[in-house]
Amino acid sequence: MTAEAMTPTRPAAGERPALVLRALTKHFGSAVAVDGIDLDVRPGEFLTLLGPSGSGKTTTLRMVAGFMAPTSGSIEIDGSDMTRVPPHRRDVGMVFQNYALFPHMTAAENVAFPLRMRRRPGAEIKKRVGEALDLVKLGSFGDRYPRQLSGGQQQRIALARAVVFEPRLLLMDEPLGALDRKLRESLQLEIIRVSRELGATVLYVTHDQEEALVMSDRIAIFSMGRIEQLGSGADLYDRPASLFVADFIGESNILRGRYEVDGGAGGWMTRDETRWRVGAASAGRSDVASGAAAALVVRPERMRVLADGATPDGLNTADATVDEVLYLGPDIKYQLALPWGQRISIREPRELDARELERGERVRIGWKVEDGLLVADPASA
Repeated sequence: MTAEAMTPTRPAAGERPALVLRALTKHFGSAVAVDGIDLDVRPGEFLTLLGPSGSGKTTTLRMVAGFMAPTSGSIEIDGSDMTRVPPHRRDVGMVFQNYALFPHMTAAENVAFPLRMRRRPGAEIKKRVGEALDLVKLGSFGDRYPRQLSGGQQQRIALARAVVFEPRLLLMDEPLGALDRKLRESLQLEIIRVSRELGATVLYVTHDQEEALVMSDRIAIFSMGRIEQLGSGADLYDRPASLFVADFIGESNILRGRYEVDGGAGGWMTRDETRWRVGAASAGRSDVASGAAAALVVRPERMRVLADGATPDGLNTADATVDEVLYLGPDIKYQLALPWGQRISIREPRELDARELERGERVRIGWKVEDGLLVADPASA
């Protein structure tokens, strides 16, 4: 585990996945917690399972770890079927939210524990523990007990313990959930650094979308026991496949209405007396039928307030009334009401000496046609 030995590697095309889940399910009586998950994780990949509470992400992780038996389906790690193999024989590292350190052991003894359980020689244990503590930048903290460490330091020791035996797969179950925001952001970078130095394959669980976007190579969005969409952070943010993903990842303005095809090159969304153009690219990737209920998703930073109520060519527009003005350091956020009562948000860079809108002011807003994403709206169908 020297720095030289920890050069990160990326999977070659066609390389065998590090983890394969096929038709994985978990039932608790009549309740379905995980409903037929199919997932391939690439060697050296940092893949995050993201979703709201009760969506099935932690249950999936626990089945991969071996703490919970699936109702059906299979789990394969590095080409070996691990579906019914006990946890201690799966060769996976695990980092928990509550650290799970032994209070009567020093930091070094905690890190050494998985090596001692594997009956490694004493000299090897000492060497590996030292390298693992150095890796998490706590080389001088080995003789301290957990009670003498801060929350962030305890979590770094838990990470060192999880990687000290060079597991085939590293599992992390909301490991930063108990920490304050500033420390959480710092440890996000530490976990990325450690996983890259080790070239580790990581399966990470969180409900924090910002954390997932910062840390992950790919993200699997969970909803009701299923994977709603799998892709990079940019894919999920810019090209959400459903209204659920659009609403869950980042902030979205969701404009509901009816979609009408226009000669095969895009179409129109209609809400009351207002019409918005739908670009051909957005319509082409959507399965929304002409005449169906739909939603046009526009991110707050893609909308802007138009000067003097102008309506430039190439923009979709709407009338609005300013409800709130929120100062966010370098940005300013306007919350506005549309004529039918819906609230939306616009986020703009704050410019010195520029006139800022006031509450109650009537304005016209606009966005480029290509910045609106058409998705089906099951709730209004």
